[in-house]
Parts: sequence; structure tokens; C-alpha cells
Amino acid sequence: MAGSPRVGVLALQGDVREHAALLAELGADVTLVRRPEELAAVDGLVIPGGESSVIDKLSRIFGMQEPIRAAIAAGMPMLGTCAGLIMLADTVVDAIDGQESFGGIDAVVRRNAFGRQVESFEAELAVAELGPDPVKAAFIRGPVVESVGPAAEILAALPDGRVVAVEQGGLLGLSFHPEITGETRFHRRFLDRVRAVTAAAA
Repeated sequence: MAGSPRVGVLALQGDVREHAALLAELGADVTLVRRPEELAAVDGLVIPGGESSVIDKLSRIFGMQEPIRAAIAAGMPMLGTCAGLIMLADTVVDAIDGQESFGGIDAVVRRNAFGRQVESFEAELAVAELGPDPVKAAFIRGPVVESVGPAAEILAALPDGRVVAVEQGGLLGLSFHPEITGETRFHRRFLDRVRAVTAAAA
């Protein structure tokens, strides 16, 4: 579609289809990204939930780690959900030996902070930046943000104070899965960032 934001979903592992379908529904021109040349053809990237250690390993096998890091450094907007948040964090706690992230968000994130898959749950979150209506968030073996540096901003926390959504520039990281609860506002926020960056570059 002419004029649509050109965005990619990192398609190495995880819930790729759900993000791609939601982005297309919101009017984006969506590419599944597995190779550097596919990343070079988009203006924004979603890193889906899945298993962060597997995404890390496959990103290196497919030659994607350094191009994604370079894209982050160059200001490409990115949305990371669950494992995607882990991949966007500068520091990961409880990582497996040798595990690396792409980095970009000045935060410390703990893997699997909410326990096993059977301990998954849903919660309503207040997110002032998204308006008065609460966000319905699904947590599935999600990470938690243990600390946030001065460059990053907290968007949402659970009632017990655990931080579950952070933002830094064009990077947005969520502990939960908006793509499976019908919540579109985070994806819209991401697409707005993509449009702003492409307009500035035009």
C-alpha cells in the first residue's frame, strides 16, 4: 500500500504471525525479516516473544545480530515484546551462558521473572501515554525490568511496582503480549514512531 509504514517482524522464532497480522490490520506494509537485506528494506522492526536465547543464537547464525545493532544505533524504531524486550535491554539477568542481547534500552531485565508457562496471567495496566483506558496485558513466562537508567522511561508497572513497559527514543519494550489480547495501542505507537522517522528522513 502506497504511503504505508514499511515495517518488519523478526522471523527467526516466536509469535511472528500474530504481530504481522496486527500490523497489517493497522495499515502497515509488513515484511518477515530473516536476512540483513530484508532488514535494510524496512523502516521499523518488531522483535516478537519467544525464547530470547534462541533468538540470540539464530540472529548470529543468520548474520542478523550486527545489522540489528547498527539499525538501533542509527535510530530505527523497534518494538520488543516479552523475549523482544530482553533482546532490546542493555543488560540481561539470568541469561544462559554466552547469551547476548541487541541492546539499546538503558535497562536491566530479568528473564522468566514470572515463572513457568503454567503461571501465565493477565492484568490490567494503567499507561498514561496511551490514554485513560487500561491496557489488558497477557504475561507468558515474561521478563521484568529490574532497573531503568536515566536514558529510558517507565511506561507501565504492575500494582506491586514491578516495571513491565519501558521506552527509550524509538525503542519500546514490553514484558507482555499485546498482540494476543487485541490491544493495538502499543503497535500504533510504534507505527507513529516509524512514520515520524521516515518523515524526518524524507
